Amino acid sequence: MEKPSTEFKPYIPASESPAEFTFKAVVTGALFGVLFGAATVYLSLKAGLSVSASIPIAVLAISLGRRFLNTTILENNIIQTTGSAGESIASGVVFTLPGFLFLSDGIGTSFFNYWTILTLAILGGLLGTLMMIPLRRALIVEEHGNLPYPEGTACGSVLIAGERGGDFAKTAYQGLGVALVYAVLQKVLHVIAEVPTWATRQANRYFPSAVVSGEITPEYLGVGYIIGFRISAVLVGGGILAWLALIPLLASLVPADTIAAQLVKFAYIPNLQTAGGPGGWNPATHTFNDTAVAIYRAYIRQIGAGAVTAGGFMTLIKTIPTIVASFKQSFGSIGGAGENARIRRTEQDLSIRVVIFGSLALVALMIILPQIPGDSLLTKLLIGILVIIFGFFFVTVASRIVGIIGTSSSPVSGMTIATIMGTALVFIGFGLTGKVYEPVVLVVGGMICIGAATAGATSQDLKTGYLVGATPRYQQMALFVGVIVSSLAIGATIKVLDTPTPDLVAQGITHAIGSDRFPAPQGTLMATLIKGLLSFNLDWQFVLVGAFMSFVVEICGVSALAFAVGLYLPLSTTLPIFAGGCMKALVDWNSQRKGIVEEEADLGRGNLFSTGLVAGGALAGVAVALLSVNESIYNGLARLTLEPALTGALGEEGFQLLGALFFAALAVILYRVATRRV
Repeated sequence: MEKPSTEFKPYIPASESPAEFTFKAVVTGALFGVLFGAATVYLSLKAGLSVSASIPIAVLAISLGRRFLNTTILENNIIQTTGSAGESIASGVVFTLPGFLFLSDGIGTSFFNYWTILTLAILGGLLGTLMMIPLRRALIVEEHGNLPYPEGTACGSVLIAGERGGDFAKTAYQGLGVALVYAVLQKVLHVIAEVPTWATRQANRYFPSAVVSGEITPEYLGVGYIIGFRISAVLVGGGILAWLALIPLLASLVPADTIAAQLVKFAYIPNLQTAGGPGGWNPATHTFNDTAVAIYRAYIRQIGAGAVTAGGFMTLIKTIPTIVASFKQSFGSIGGAGENARIRRTEQDLSIRVVIFGSLALVALMIILPQIPGDSLLTKLLIGILVIIFGFFFVTVASRIVGIIGTSSSPVSGMTIATIMGTALVFIGFGLTGKVYEPVVLVVGGMICIGAATAGATSQDLKTGYLVGATPRYQQMALFVGVIVSSLAIGATIKVLDTPTPDLVAQGITHAIGSDRFPAPQGTLMATLIKGLLSFNLDWQFVLVGAFMSFVVEICGVSALAFAVGLYLPLSTTLPIFAGGCMKALVDWNSQRKGIVEEEADLGRGNLFSTGLVAGGALAGVAVALLSVNESIYNGLARLTLEPALTGALGEEGFQLLGALFFAALAVILYRVATRRV
């Protein structure tokens, strides 16, 4: 019996050769990569989350391609392939490289510059793309019947439906427009409260410093709808445990001075005699203005770090059979590549020589480039070797995992944590300890994170190409272009967003990243782990509490990694995401009640509208942040605010209630769009 992969017939057969790798397709895709890369930077810095941009880019490619560019389906696939690189690299960069700002005594601050970010983004992106070349046949072709690659399959369906005359762009554009209007009302006019909050006082005898809050933005609602009820419920479960159980408990048991001493240890405040820091420490009264925030920064983040680390390791343990199988198939594929000349257009990959010499070139660049930290040639050589070893290992893992659960749910952060801990242990084994090596360990973890994220997105792109009948080597070339062009914009976007507003400058804050404006939760986590490991000063009691929480959750049959991320993130982030997940569950329940079977759920109106919400909300956030860099524009925007008038008329609670009603109205719009039938 023949393998399923040999029986598969792509939409465009190998015997046909329509226009594919053209200048207009590559340039259009690169522009989309810049656009969605910037949006992902914003979303990841705010929430520590990212959502696959492949589907919205495919939708936009069809719309623009058919109306203005006269592109073929294979050119539209190149647009989507090139553009997707921006989203994946941005998420990898933002999850790790802001950690430079949070290392011991500011030792990594000098590396948080445009050229270092650009260098690491390009090298990590190229690493992920290179390592996927020998894996394509093993994972995409041979495993076609076993690995669905949900986003890749959805993009293939979008492109094929668009070629047949389907109009999917309209719904996505509607979501984009609604999100932009909502964002203007919230971020510019301030008609909608940004974070409605309910909290109990520290003096409350039974339930002190409990907080329920939500950052009610369209992008969070869209993210929740896309990832669905189950994952969003697990995420918010971690947040509920932290903010409604652990924080009130610690607020009852731990004196304020002890909490403040812990904040001093993490350099949030210089000493116990200095006012300020998270929660607003008052040394005169020995109290905090916001005890919940102080406890979150002092203790909950460490518990969350332990939970995420344990969740990542358990995920890796569960995928060991997959890892072994992938390695066997990869080496088998490499061996077979030189024996049989690939004649058919749809089987033409870039040569294995590109992988070998490209990997050697990456190591050489890491050794000679001054942007890569390291105190000696041997240290830099060690970086290169570790990057290649961990890179191939985790690229294989990431590619296999996203084939099952999709890119948006891929535990890249868990793989990065495992890489950082493994790298730190190697350095400790060589006697390379202390804060001077913290930036070096972060570089290895950062490049692996970028490489794994890129490999996951590349896998989805290659799956799409396999379905539509693309030429693999053209897709791989397009990805190289997308990596380089997107990296140019991603580094610039990060530096712009890092520029503090006049309000932050007045508070003595020199970096917007790391503040409440852009908390960069994943980067903070990576830095905390590195500092603790290399200085032998990690608060293991809190880390172990988080680790055992993840273990208990996992043996109860719940995704420990998703729960741990929710435990680490603020409840204000996960609660609106959960609202989106509830809308998805409600839509699914309505469809089941009416006996409606949606054959292509990823192309449903709700998902397309949600991608528009994510893109529109994130892009509006980037636009406002860019405008706020200029002090005169920032002051001009500040004069447009209607918040004082509304607060005066409705009161503070009434103003927050008005914001909640706007968010509820947005959720109703999403529900109506998702359930509307043509």
